[in-house]
Amino acid sequence: MFELMGRRAFVTGSTQGIGYAVAECLSFKGAEVYLHCSKDWEKAENLAADLQARTGRPAKGIAYDLTEADAAEKLFAMTGPVDILICNASVQFRCAWEEIPESEFEKQINVNLRSSLFLMQKYIPPMQQNHWGRVLNIGSVQQARPHTHMAVYAATKCALSSLTENIAKQTAADGVTVNMLLPGVIATPRNEEALSDPVYRQLTLQKIPAGYAGNPEDCAAAALLLCSEEGRYITGSSLYVDGGMHL
Repeated sequence: MFELMGRRAFVTGSTQGIGYAVAECLSFKGAEVYLHCSKDWEKAENLAADLQARTGRPAKGIAYDLTEADAAEKLFAMTGPVDILICNASVQFRCAWEEIPESEFEKQINVNLRSSLFLMQKYIPPMQQNHWGRVLNIGSVQQARPHTHMAVYAATKCALSSLTENIAKQTAADGVTVNMLLPGVIATPRNEEALSDPVYRQLTLQKIPAGYAGNPEDCAAAALLLCSEEGRYITGSSLYVDGGMHL
């Protein structure tokens, strides 16, 4: 079960954290993967070479900034059609809502929402022609439990959820599923500094019924289901991987 031999997958923001764990999992299950980052192509390519050596499956590193207006077009030219698109890359800024600058608002909108729409516009039509495709947008527990200092980040994820449901309804008949995975507190480099504060860590863990932070592999396992043949009857859904934090 959950075999992806012969499938091609593109995961944005996949040189660390959840994105890398998902790409690694798909590779071990047989997929050819594209690792992506915004600027450091050498890092992406080195990680891809290591992954290919460990899994025996083709892997390639690519780099392009998702804030650029032509990002979807440029990235599609690098990868060509794929069977699995995972929009994982995102940016977040901690700031009181009264003080959010326009530059931070625009960057979060562009990376977290705008790029996901245009990537789907490029990658979904070939999937529809092949009558098989998987699109997974990475959301956040903040859709249910927004952080007081990440108002725009939470809003972009809520908007992406609406977009996911809308597109899922229109592509289901073509064998293309579109879903969201909503991580909670995950031990990634992004959260390392905040969770290193004992007081903040304790306050955060108290909000999680399971009582502990997850790891990127927890997200990868859920992503594998939604990106496999076994997940063919799941579309327009949002799967929380958060230890119950959204409850």
